[in-house]
Amino acid sequence: MKFCHFCNNNIKNIDYKDIEILRRFLDTHARIGNHRRTGVCASHQRKLSTAVKRARFLALLPFIAR
Repeated sequence: MKFCHFCNNNIKNIDYKDIEILRRFLDTHARIGNHRRTGVCASHQRKLSTAVKRARFLALLPFIAR
């Protein structure tokens, strides 16, 4: 069973500028992984998707992988 990375490390807010953490939860096609694959709880999954979308809008992360 997977445990939430953010709950275990006591991370309250997910920062969209922290690209290294956000890349862990993207697959090879730069899509956001679902909670079953990533092991993130529901509340952090919602915050994670918002942070990834903000990082994509500011061109910190790609929308698609080539």
